[in-house]
Amino acid sequence: MQAAPADQQRLLDLQALDSKLDQLAHRRRTLPQLAEHAALETRAGQLRDLLVASTTAQSDLAREQRKAEADVDQVRSRAERDRKLLDSGSVGAKELSNLQSELESLAKRQSDLEDIVLEVMERVEAADARTAELTKQRDEAEADLARVTTTLAEERAAVDKDLAFAKSQRDLLAAQLPADLLALYEKLRAQYGGIGAAAIKQRRCEGCRLELDIAEVNEIRAAAPDTVLRHDSCRRILVRTAESGL
Repeated sequence: MQAAPADQQRLLDLQALDSKLDQLAHRRRTLPQLAEHAALETRAGQLRDLLVASTTAQSDLAREQRKAEADVDQVRSRAERDRKLLDSGSVGAKELSNLQSELESLAKRQSDLEDIVLEVMERVEAADARTAELTKQRDEAEADLARVTTTLAEERAAVDKDLAFAKSQRDLLAAQLPADLLALYEKLRAQYGGIGAAAIKQRRCEGCRLELDIAEVNEIRAAAPDTVLRHDSCRRILVRTAESGL
């Protein structure tokens, strides 16, 4: 393949722009805020789920407390009725004994139920405290998530701006190159890790970093200026420059 030396030099400029575009794309994929954003999203989601579970537990405990208190009230009412009958003096000896026995049983039952109420109240208090703490943690996580989301959007916008500018430069430069030279470069760039053309610097290929042997140097020296050279080792396009050392 033949191409004017100036076009071959432009190929190096195109390679530099493509490498920059690759670096910017990599930077966009690996912004440090991405990992932080993902972690905060996970954290906020977990806290929201825990908060739902905690408020559900609160609701269940509130119902349990109401039932326990209702049971206590029921026992108190029954005991109050029995005491009124006892104090009325209108009951016989056998019924009197039964009332006294029932009052003793009701007193024990009331004590047991009041213990249950106290135990449930302690659990309610613990659940309230957990819900309050989870609410605080969720609010903090969501505030952090909002902050990182804003920062991430700003960083992406900055990278996208650089990408758009580099892409416009690349398009302008690519339009100046011969179609066959550009097609070869694009093919090689796809095959060899994003590098399709490399300068010769001090008898070294800047693409694979291998030093040219004497046979390659002699072949390059003998080649016409418009000959498009290929490196035998890495197969990339070799471009002669003032620093080639040939």
